[in-house]
Amino acid sequence: MKKYFITGLLIWIPLAITFWVLNLIVTTMDQTLWLLPESIQPHAWLGVHVPGLGLLLSLLVVLLTGLLAANIIGQRLVQMWEAMLARIPVVKTIYNSVKQVSDTLFSSSGQAFRKAVLVQYPRAGAWTIAFVTGVPGGEVATHLRGDYVSIYVPTTPNPTSGFFLMLPWSEVIELDMSVDAALKYVISMGVAAPAPSIRKGPAPKPVVAP
Repeated sequence: MKKYFITGLLIWIPLAITFWVLNLIVTTMDQTLWLLPESIQPHAWLGVHVPGLGLLLSLLVVLLTGLLAANIIGQRLVQMWEAMLARIPVVKTIYNSVKQVSDTLFSSSGQAFRKAVLVQYPRAGAWTIAFVTGVPGGEVATHLRGDYVSIYVPTTPNPTSGFFLMLPWSEVIELDMSVDAALKYVISMGVAAPAPSIRKGPAPKPVVAP
């Protein structure tokens, strides 16, 4: 009975959490519609309340914003908007920081989170999965001797928090697994281990200690 009960929990818990997150998103988006004037709220001109309409409208707004910003006129408007925000003391600091992170993570031309690696952290002999975010630059790079790489070490089971490290390339082992598979491995706390990749060519020779 205990075995069957645990098996049932393993099936229902992920489903329940998934539906709970989706319901939270839809509810939150629907609540934002109440900020609109009463005369233009959806239930006023539709006659009924449509669950999830706030989410659809939010997706539509984001899509239209992307289409507008993709042309020359839209880019000029975005530049004017950013210039206006740059004049506000506290807002400009928060906005610029968030924008730099979002541009790095979501830009198709960026290299952030394009490679999963294996590093020793938090001490020698303890290994964890990390993600390459780039290379050190600016004043920091002038104080580093050799070939260094910037990595992000996520925490588990919440990978949105973690640690930023700069390590020599010689201390980083590149993995053949995809970023998605590595994230799944981290979030599952090592339970959902990815299948071993099939290497092309001869296997590497083992390193023999002297």
